[in-house]
Amino acid sequence: MRQFLDRLYAASGALSAFFLMMIGVSILCQIVGRRLNIAFDATEISGFCMAASTFLGLAYTLRAGAHIRVNLLISRFGPAGRRLIEIWCCALGGLSLAYFSFNAWLMTYESLVFKDTSPGLMAVPFWIPQIGMALGATILAVALFDELYQVLFAGKIPEFLDAEAQAIGEELAIADAGTTGRA
Repeated sequence: MRQFLDRLYAASGALSAFFLMMIGVSILCQIVGRRLNIAFDATEISGFCMAASTFLGLAYTLRAGAHIRVNLLISRFGPAGRRLIEIWCCALGGLSLAYFSFNAWLMTYESLVFKDTSPGLMAVPFWIPQIGMALGATILAVALFDELYQVLFAGKIPEFLDAEAQAIGEELAIADAGTTGRA
């Protein structure tokens, strides 16, 4: 199961990178289209790609410890207090994202049923870009519940804390090497 989840998060991150790349491709298409007198609405397509990239990248960045966290309050508690706060955060975040995901999938389904299209030049069916948002939110909910499981039942610290600790440790090692003259 661990390998499946890690692959899911990696695939989500790869899809996020793909949609980020597609923003650049759509802008290049608009530039070339202007030169060839072909209308292409890069603004709308880029917006859809940005939404997909953002939501699909959330679970991957959570697991990598790259989300912005405010540790000012958490750092004041001991290990037991921090564990309780992490459990509360993962549970509340997972439940919130599960609720959001359900409604995002419902909105996607309704857009498909009612044949909603974007008001722009290309009239893209809304369910197509909404899939990226719904899928990304669902994968983030899974990642938060995964972290909750790891903390509650496996007795581990959350993966994002471990990545954060490793990054801080590397920064401290670099800073120590700089002050002592050793690398």
